[in-house]
Amino acid sequence: MATITELKSALRETLEARGVLGQLKARIRAEVFSALDDESAPRPPLSHENLLINELIREYLEFNKYRYTASVLTAESGQPEVPLDREFVASELNVAEDSSAKAVSVLVFFRPLLYGLLHHFLSSKGEHKGKLFLRGSATVSSQEPHGHRNAES
Repeated sequence: MATITELKSALRETLEARGVLGQLKARIRAEVFSALDDESAPRPPLSHENLLINELIREYLEFNKYRYTASVLTAESGQPEVPLDREFVASELNVAEDSSAKAVSVLVFFRPLLYGLLHHFLSSKGEHKGKLFLRGSATVSSQEPHGHRNAES
């Protein structure tokens, strides 16, 4: 008859082989953080910039099957539960996509916009001798939560 230790070991190996153990650990972490989250402290409103940034990150996380991480991001950031429309995000970022760049396979899986943005900047490295000048990207002070800036900035 198997010992408790052997049963634990067999269960752990089975859950690891099925890819469930990591998901369970992530889910437990998410639930612990959710339980510890201070609901009485109001979150600052989500800026337009952070809404778009969070959506890019969420799309990347879900594409890579980091679903629990995406759920923690949504819960902690105040991002709407329903993902923003991809075409809306692309339009807001002034990104144009062609259908061949979006489709990963015959199935309806789309490559995250973040991959396209990264590819654009990595592939244009040699074309431009100078660097891209980011206006206002480093002007967010630690006193301005969630990327909010004064109107003067």
